Amino acid sequence: MSDKGYRVIRLYRDTDHRDIVIERCTLEEAQAHCKDPETSSSTATGSAARERTRRMGAWFDGYDAR
Repeated sequence: MSDKGYRVIRLYRDTDHRDIVIERCTLEEAQAHCKDPETSSSTATGSAARERTRRMGAWFDGYDAR
């Protein structure tokens, strides 16, 4: 697997809809992204995150190997 063998995906609780947030990243980059409080509806405070939660319901960013 290459250094950029991961992707970050936004997952929503009440739907099968998923958004790819970062297409190619390292494991360390994916982990750093997902540790940010703005990457989960339960901890985010920014206006974009609050609007996303209002429209889509609960969500969080996770990662997987591509």
